[in-house]
Amino acid sequence: MSERGVASYETGSFGLSLLGWHDSLAAASAALPEGAYTTFRTYGGNAVVRLDQHLARLEESLVLKGTPGRIDPAAVRGALRNAITSSGNAESRVRLTFAPPRLFIAVEAFAPLPEWLYTDGVACVTLDLQRDNPRAKDTRFIATAQDAYERLPEGVEEALLVAPDGTVLEGLSSNFFAIRKSALRTEEARALAGVTRSLALEVAGALLPIQRVAVKRQELPLVDEAFITSVSREVLPVVRIDGRPTARGRVGPNTRAIMQGFAALVAREREAL
Repeated sequence: MSERGVASYETGSFGLSLLGWHDSLAAASAALPEGAYTTFRTYGGNAVVRLDQHLARLEESLVLKGTPGRIDPAAVRGALRNAITSSGNAESRVRLTFAPPRLFIAVEAFAPLPEWLYTDGVACVTLDLQRDNPRAKDTRFIATAQDAYERLPEGVEEALLVAPDGTVLEGLSSNFFAIRKSALRTEEARALAGVTRSLALEVAGALLPIQRVAVKRQELPLVDEAFITSVSREVLPVVRIDGRPTARGRVGPNTRAIMQGFAALVAREREAL
């Protein structure tokens, strides 16, 4: 079944209803009602990390959008278990979309990025863009992000969103971190509170001071290390931004330590659905 693409389901009192098949998670989201969403991946086929935190963020996003709703965690776990099993994927990437009272699940096959990207680092570009409601994971931003991805230069992994005051906020689908003068810096108030971001902060907090104030665009050439985080990328080093070397053009020791700590945390905390 996984060869058919992304399966989209609606949950309900009678179980899962298959809505259809799509070419991508973005296409699946475009076919659903407006709401809040969260995305995560499986480990070992049917284990996930901090699902309750993902569900809490769904509810929080809807409150921020002015359309609150409540989720039954036990029912969601059962629906996810059935959807993931039905997919037949070795590993899955899953998107939950909540448009109260309706809850949708989209599942696609997941394959991690090539290992060399974690060894050598990736390139990013900056983009003058920010979310209208930066604390809410709103499905309306998916189309904006997808359009921006289609216009990225070849070889660029991510676009970093920059506010009018020059602050580097986050990526189109990631959070951004910079290490400068032995401290980790990241935007707090105007960026999504990603679940993977919170895990990375837990790991990093044991290694170096954290300053919840982001770097400015003009500071990027001066940072010692940089990385982005997302559920699919986990902790991914950044070594070029806007065509110029960042972090001396190589993956730094603090980033490597955070990557290792993140992998250990996932191994400890993943739980079967």
